Amino acid sequence: MSKQHDRLQRISVKNNRLQVAGRPADQLVAMAGGTPCYIYDRKSLTERVRSLRTVMPSDLKMHYAIKANPMPAVVHHMAGLVDGLDVASQREMMVAIGSGVDPESISFAGPAKKVEELRAAVAASIVINVESSLELERLYQLSSELQLKPKVAFRVNPDFELKSSGMKMAGGPKQFGIDAELMPEMLSELDTGKVDFYGFHIFSGSQNLNPDALIDAHGKTFELAARLCELAPVPVQHINIGGGLGIPYFPGEQALDIIPIAEHLQKLMGARTGRLKNAEMVMELGRYLVAEAGYYFCQVTDKKASRGQTFLMTDGGLHHHLSNSGNFGQVIRKNYPVLIANCITSEEKETVEIVGPLCTPLDIVGAKLELPVADVGDLVVVFQSGAYGATASPQKFLSHPEVKELLV
Repeated sequence: MSKQHDRLQRISVKNNRLQVAGRPADQLVAMAGGTPCYIYDRKSLTERVRSLRTVMPSDLKMHYAIKANPMPAVVHHMAGLVDGLDVASQREMMVAIGSGVDPESISFAGPAKKVEELRAAVAASIVINVESSLELERLYQLSSELQLKPKVAFRVNPDFELKSSGMKMAGGPKQFGIDAELMPEMLSELDTGKVDFYGFHIFSGSQNLNPDALIDAHGKTFELAARLCELAPVPVQHINIGGGLGIPYFPGEQALDIIPIAEHLQKLMGARTGRLKNAEMVMELGRYLVAEAGYYFCQVTDKKASRGQTFLMTDGGLHHHLSNSGNFGQVIRKNYPVLIANCITSEEKETVEIVGPLCTPLDIVGAKLELPVADVGDLVVVFQSGAYGATASPQKFLSHPEVKELLV
């Protein structure tokens, strides 16, 4: 295996072929109906949640943010492992409700919720993370219209950011949530006769591999939460501290050391005083729970040389896996871990560009990879593909077939 893939913590190989969920990858691809396809390993999903619960404070609740992977079978499986689900659209809301969880364990966040979405959330009795004063006014109106009392939490844009974060969601001007300095007035004017105030959602960033940055952000989050709790018109029941835990994708990245983060959270949980002490504390995670349990497979359909460079042409690409192509937030494109699934190692290797079928040079599966010599019919696998894959990609682009998904 090349150095590029040394960072893969563990892969199962038998007869030089990749095994997923105890079965040869090519068998699973056949089960899915062929390539391109995503295969998700339910055992890996279960183990990730179990291992995290082992080290995190026992009284820290865990929610799954289903935007990371909203495949209904995945959501249904995760619903049996975590304490709640977080959604970002009405369709995700329907998937969450369909999983059978208590609606009060579902929360709905999003910076531009439509009135129809708010109406559905109120009718379903799920928690709505309010992100603007107008959204709150709409909920007052829906309370009168539906004769139901919406359950609300305020999504707060803190005055700090998660340093070293792959995607910063707070600090400075943001479309997400209500600025922390505006919260005292919002809370003082809150009409608790029209809405059931539940708590706060404080989320500062995602995809972070720096324990010190996460520890710093968690400390500031608890401090802000404590101040807000004292300003609340009624006792606070729930605080969502967000997630931010990252996974290694690229060369040189190391898996996040969870232990110091968990130890610090344990201290923060134990040191709570005042109104914060009795509030339920929730960590909301998406990518960290599902990304490493997913594999994207495509098949080599052609092989050609162009001016000294060998190309493996495949039936997969950015229309199915936009983030792997480098067009989902990367400034400088880097390769996800990529292997030839039916020939993991070989003394005979070559440097190849792996590309998809789209009429754009952006359609890259893997660039300048040294891999075993491959040919038409071989399977290419992209690891770390369980999050922000199928539904984060422009599957209608150029009208190629949509990707298949299978949970095993």
